[in-house]
Amino acid sequence: MTPTPRPSRFIPNPTPCGRSRREFLWEVGGGFAGLALVDLLSRQGFFSARAQPEAPPGAVPEGAAAPDLLAPKPGHFPAKAKHVVFLFMNGAPSQVDTFDHKPALEKYHGTAYRGATPIGSNGRPVGHLMKSPFRFTKHGQSGLEISSLFPHTARFADDLCVLRSLYTDTAAHASGCLQMNTGSVLIGKPSLGAWLSYGLGTQTDDLPSFVVMTDPRGGPISGASNWSAGFMPAAFQGTLFRSKGSPLLDLATPEGTSRRSQRHTLDLIQDLNRGHLAAHPDETELAARIQSYELAFKMQTAAAEVVDLDREDARTRAMYGLDDPRTQDFGSKCLLARRLLERGVRFIQLYSGGGHLEDTWDGHTDCIRNHTLHAGETDQPIAALLTDLKRTGLWEETLIVWGGEFGRTPTSEGLNKPGRDHNPYGFTMWLAGAGVKGGQAIGSTDELGFNAVEQRCHVSDLHATILHLLGLDHTRLTYFYQGFDHRLTGVRGQVVKQVLA
Repeated sequence: MTPTPRPSRFIPNPTPCGRSRREFLWEVGGGFAGLALVDLLSRQGFFSARAQPEAPPGAVPEGAAAPDLLAPKPGHFPAKAKHVVFLFMNGAPSQVDTFDHKPALEKYHGTAYRGATPIGSNGRPVGHLMKSPFRFTKHGQSGLEISSLFPHTARFADDLCVLRSLYTDTAAHASGCLQMNTGSVLIGKPSLGAWLSYGLGTQTDDLPSFVVMTDPRGGPISGASNWSAGFMPAAFQGTLFRSKGSPLLDLATPEGTSRRSQRHTLDLIQDLNRGHLAAHPDETELAARIQSYELAFKMQTAAAEVVDLDREDARTRAMYGLDDPRTQDFGSKCLLARRLLERGVRFIQLYSGGGHLEDTWDGHTDCIRNHTLHAGETDQPIAALLTDLKRTGLWEETLIVWGGEFGRTPTSEGLNKPGRDHNPYGFTMWLAGAGVKGGQAIGSTDELGFNAVEQRCHVSDLHATILHLLGLDHTRLTYFYQGFDHRLTGVRGQVVKQVLA
């Protein structure tokens, strides 16, 4: 019986049976024709050759000592920045209420949206266009427009490079946070901080290279996957500092145990671990554990000092808002970030907003109250950090990044409700510090603030730019895993050259 042709796709030079010539040769006689290909490949030695992928970092040759995975490494070219502070506004702040002024929303306030952009996530109702309840004014010599939510940060308008045309691939918080942090919407990929630790190593022997501080109300929905090392050795993952109480537990040596005794115990454990590692050289988790034990021992002295904020004078503590319950938590994080930078920590990520909905920047119900709360908690501490970085000289070597996982719609969520829904089509972030040309806004959304339309910047472009500022070419920073070289930026990503000073 003659097979029915496949009408759903175009087949060049179709055979009478409706298959392509390759399909016909492969399928006829149960694939018997494939034996000819096997014979040809055998004559050329194809099957005698074995693919040998590059050994992953952390794999230990037999008889060798465990490698120092975090040893300092040179970049691909001279770097502008040595450190990164990522101020992550968890829950997605509204671009049209913060750094992307849209006068057209005042004109069309209260009218139905009739654009082409699909709106409404998870079946939520779509209301009318809503103007920003926050007043925008121009600041600095650059005249950068910033909303009244950020009176302290606005003093640094001439230092901010505002990206107004970002877009991402998802409107869900969990996958949005993952993409902003790892370049992928899927769990299991290395985070930005892990890539930097892998590519550049550490600048300190007694503190982690990558530190994360979450909100006391909870972390991002996708949890530790946001600071994971993914398929890389565990040594590159972020170290989580606690949000309440002492940032790190068990810093003090147990009572009745001398430091010498503790050192002898650790040496014995490390000798046993190294012996096991010699017999199992591919156990990169074990290699990372050996290194983490040494780091933990050193941190008992260094970290105990760095997390003691009482060492700061009253003026500094007041500048960061440590005497105000509203700003105390995020102010403590920002002050601790400065102390970590002084001691060489490479990548620090601070989360504002935790848990879900109104405990984050996710202003579905009432964007006015929500953004007033979270901006009020973070504005003064962020300005204090920027001030301190300039005072201490760290400004010239530290990149600061501010933003969330996506933006929010210029429409209200439901009629007569001041909340805003998720918007992955166009949103805003800003960069400042080392290597960044401040006092400018790059790109734009449409007149309503929905779609990125000019100089569109995907999350992968942001990542490529961050890597570039730290002396890394995103196309050359690769990690071999499961048969091919992975990149933070995947198969895309372009450096946003207008950002560069």
